[in-house]
Amino acid sequence: MVESQSILAGLNPEQREAALATRGPVAILAGAGTGKTTTITHRIAYQVASGAFRPGEILAVTFTERAAGELRARLRALGVDGVEARTFHAAALSQLSRLWPIHAGTPLGDVLDSKAPLIASFANALPPPHRFVPRRDLATEIEWAKNRRIGPERYPDELVATGHVPPIPADLMHRVYDGYERRKRRVERLDFEDMLDHAVRLFDEHPEAAGDVRAKYAAFTVDEYQDVNPLQAALLDRWLGDRDEVCVVGDDYQTIYGFTGASPEHLLGFARRFPSARLVRLEENYRSTPQILDTANRLAARLGGFRKTLRSTRPAGPAPVVRAITGESAEADMVMDEVRRLHGSEGVSYEHMAVLYRINARSEPFEEAFARARIPYQVRDGAFLRRPGPRAALHRLRGETGPASGTTDRVTAALGFLPEGSEGPGSPEEATRQADLVRLRTLAREFEASRPDGGAADFVADLIRRFSIEESGRGVNLMTYHRAKGLEFDAVFLPRLLDGELPFRSGRNRASVDEERRLLYVGITRARRWLFLTWPIARPDGRGARSPFIDELSPAQVEAPARGRGSRQAAPAGSDRASRVLDGDPLLAALKRWRLERARRDGVPAYVVFHDATLAAIAERHPRTPAELLAVSGVGPAKLERYGQELLATVAVAGAT
Repeated sequence: MVESQSILAGLNPEQREAALATRGPVAILAGAGTGKTTTITHRIAYQVASGAFRPGEILAVTFTERAAGELRARLRALGVDGVEARTFHAAALSQLSRLWPIHAGTPLGDVLDSKAPLIASFANALPPPHRFVPRRDLATEIEWAKNRRIGPERYPDELVATGHVPPIPADLMHRVYDGYERRKRRVERLDFEDMLDHAVRLFDEHPEAAGDVRAKYAAFTVDEYQDVNPLQAALLDRWLGDRDEVCVVGDDYQTIYGFTGASPEHLLGFARRFPSARLVRLEENYRSTPQILDTANRLAARLGGFRKTLRSTRPAGPAPVVRAITGESAEADMVMDEVRRLHGSEGVSYEHMAVLYRINARSEPFEEAFARARIPYQVRDGAFLRRPGPRAALHRLRGETGPASGTTDRVTAALGFLPEGSEGPGSPEEATRQADLVRLRTLAREFEASRPDGGAADFVADLIRRFSIEESGRGVNLMTYHRAKGLEFDAVFLPRLLDGELPFRSGRNRASVDEERRLLYVGITRARRWLFLTWPIARPDGRGARSPFIDELSPAQVEAPARGRGSRQAAPAGSDRASRVLDGDPLLAALKRWRLERARRDGVPAYVVFHDATLAAIAERHPRTPAELLAVSGVGPAKLERYGQELLATVAVAGAT
């Protein structure tokens, strides 16, 4: 047995306080980068070394198998064997496998690997365009209900009561949910939510089964408690019974999985649930520089909940960059240039840099920029060509022989492409799919303009070459904010900080502003030394307002807009012409009317024709010849050939009025 005092060696005062709290209800409020895992493993080890509990009496619950494995490995390194560390689902399944046949008297049934096979036939029967909604969206909606213990019979009323918006019309979603549950029962299968629900039912209906579990486990530790949903909280209550030997660890500032039913209220209400609870705050941060934590703490002031002010233990570093960039392509170029600089001048490996974004669709411009620059990268959430929309389109395009653009239009239409003016997609997943289909159409037009003799097969080959640099497991990390939680990097880039992007809005979907703010906080606190928060001034759809969270960080941090390499999109601030372009220039208005009409004729969104920034540059320069038009940033040879004659005519007519 390891000496108890040696377990406490090396802990800071806050961590030591938590480790010494071996009995009774304890809540460890662990800020980002404060050594959460170190603290809970040392506390469990001290519980054993001090004689408070035997190893087999302790159940430590995590949210991933990886976290459970790491906890077991760290305990072994501290000389402690025999503590059970499992996920909620693994613990529930282990208990059900042993107790359900004895007490319920029926077979438990096999566990589904995925909901998709049982959902598929119901989804295929939906009317268009709902038939094309990703199956993952439908499965997530079912999980939303089941994690809140809402069955199909209560589902319609709960939608009204909560104001929750499903990914498809409520009556259709109810039909899918009810059909899924009926089919699952008929084939005697369980899904992951059923594991928890069956365990709760077993303990409620058979007190002797609950007594079996309570006799086995005397103390519980729950990691990432801010991510607990109502179903998991109900199971924990059944394990505890009328006891209070529980330690929960979490950070309400990092509650970002609301779509699973997670809520910071479980952590925030812990002291109400257990009035004798001891609260221990961990605020000494071992990850980030003081400059990065200053930025995080400014945002934290708006997060509510348990106040935590992170203090850095690291040397000072460079100030975070908080800056507007003149356009989307310039923003991607800036990221690429900084990655090159950090790698070349600062010696930062590509693997220790990350670009984070709100939805998967935003990886594509960075994939293309890195591939063009021959910078290795890895997409943690699915690279452009591997995501559902492009993957399905490429599968169909491979057998086609027609022209690239027309064939791609037909294929993407068959996959449920929503033209401009349609009701927007509801979920982030469907927003990604629609954005990917739009991007495929754009790429096909650009390819056809540069290769008029190339067909659909040539376009597919060009796409594969264009995005071929991505290799799993190496290079700059591209991922969503959600995927980045729990990770850290030397340098973190947070581009596209726009209103509507963060906080996210799409179609009927309005993400919780509070949770979206927490997402940004998570993104900021992933960075060790370098942090870049940027947004493009001109957005393709014309909405260029920066995220309101930027002003919450501190207006004093915001730098003047930076131009991309070779950018000529805007006149110097204060110039008469620039003021007129930004203030209702008749020529700019005429160009936008032309763009809208041309987009309607082509059946594409307006920004596929030209971005607002390009139209503003045209209005500023007033080109008279093809050569002058080609000199405008955003007008390449392909677009000159496709739109040049109409553009010059519009400029000539509107400019003369």
